[in-house]
Amino acid sequence: MSADLVERVRARLVVDGAEITSSAVATAVREEAGGLVGDADVLTAMRMLQREFLGAGVLEPLLRDPDVTDVLVTGPEAVWVDRGAGLTRSSVTFADEDGLRRLAQRLALSAGRRLDDARPWVDAWLSHLGVAHAVRLHAVLPPVSADGTCLSLRVLRPAVHDLRSLERMGTFDAPAGHVLRSIVAARLAFLVVGGTASGKTTLLSALLSEVDPRERILSVEEAGELHPEHPHVVRLITRPPNIEGAGEVRMRDLVRQALRMRPDRLVVGEVRGSEVCELLSALNTGHDGGAGTVHANSPLEVPARLEALAALGGMGRAALHSQLAAAVQVVLHVRRTP
Repeated sequence: MSADLVERVRARLVVDGAEITSSAVATAVREEAGGLVGDADVLTAMRMLQREFLGAGVLEPLLRDPDVTDVLVTGPEAVWVDRGAGLTRSSVTFADEDGLRRLAQRLALSAGRRLDDARPWVDAWLSHLGVAHAVRLHAVLPPVSADGTCLSLRVLRPAVHDLRSLERMGTFDAPAGHVLRSIVAARLAFLVVGGTASGKTTLLSALLSEVDPRERILSVEEAGELHPEHPHVVRLITRPPNIEGAGEVRMRDLVRQALRMRPDRLVVGEVRGSEVCELLSALNTGHDGGAGTVHANSPLEVPARLEALAALGGMGRAALHSQLAAAVQVVLHVRRTP
């Protein structure tokens, strides 16, 4: 197959700037080939370019794997995956550094973000990859990334387990399950804390499934991971700014909106910023039974973690501790085991 043909088609698709579809790739290949290339080479070029320009390229089979939680790329021949038991090296490779960089830039563009020499990193959500779940994208370009383009994809699968299934899986024993149900029934406000990928959202979703069906749950998240088995859940999802930097909808904004929607329980999928101020204020003004998750490696780290987040919203240390003591009755710690 002519490498020149592939390069000409690639350049044409980029310059045209139109939406890239399977038919657009096929049309570009045929027109650039001009009848001078054999049918087998044309088909090979079409498959190669469709894989490059559509979906997640060579990484798409990994994202479709139901066991994969993370895909981490540190070089054209260094693709790592996590299937819940630690990182293992994948057999998937890129042709070269340019191919890896192009994929990172295309994914960023599909999320409405820039990734170039002037803005060499991006953090965004991907929802149009052809896979069933939202994917969190982070990428860094050289020279900031000293050894080449780095790409991190986190697959956020909906949290659909209930407490019974978690108990059967060995997440906790029967007495602990009874305590968890009692926390929900008593309408105690709680935080689920733990490290990355420890199961915080999974446990939170399972606990919300135990809420009285007559209650109305308002959840605020960056990505729609919470899917409790409950008849009355309203989910609000943040929105990042577009490529011009406009149109952002923040967690803090959505917490304020949720408070105006008559919640019986207010839930923040992950407390990561100044929205902690609105959440604690709500829990202290009659919204019992609220909940959220916090990234912390132990319960002892929670006060310091929330102090740092509250400072972003202008809340001082003394005010934070006073609000926290009055608002949150239970802290549940989750951790991964080998």
